Amino acid sequence: MKRFLILCCTVVILFSCNSDDGGMNNNPYIPNALVQFQIDLGFPLYDNLRFAGGSAFIGNGGGVRGFFVFNLSGDQFLAWEASCPNHIPNNCSQMSIEGVLAKCSCEDYEYSLANGQLLNPIEGGENYPMINYRISKSGDVLTISNN
Repeated sequence: MKRFLILCCTVVILFSCNSDDGGMNNNPYIPNALVQFQIDLGFPLYDNLRFAGGSAFIGNGGGVRGFFVFNLSGDQFLAWEASCPNHIPNNCSQMSIEGVLAKCSCEDYEYSLANGQLLNPIEGGENYPMINYRISKSGDVLTISNN
């Protein structure tokens, strides 16, 4: 009986775990694009990332329109696709950083860099959040990827 209970608990635990989607997104507007980039926080170019609330745009590290890196808490970092998640990529869909927000110039959509959520939702339409990329920190090096 004891073995049966252990086996049942193990099965429940295995089936209740969240699976990793391998970096795939479910947004119909943003195609999957390779992101593989490292940032050395010791470089003066990334001084803004040393402090909570600091951010940087990386235009040559992959993604559809590049990506943003945001220092959430001083030691926790987030990375977001820079293409507006509520548009097919076009000439106005690359977002820009405005303080702790990402702003799309197509319709002035604003997204939080702290959680990727759309702050001024579209009435009656889909409201996709920003596409998040994996980020890890080892010493002063941040590694951003989606694979």
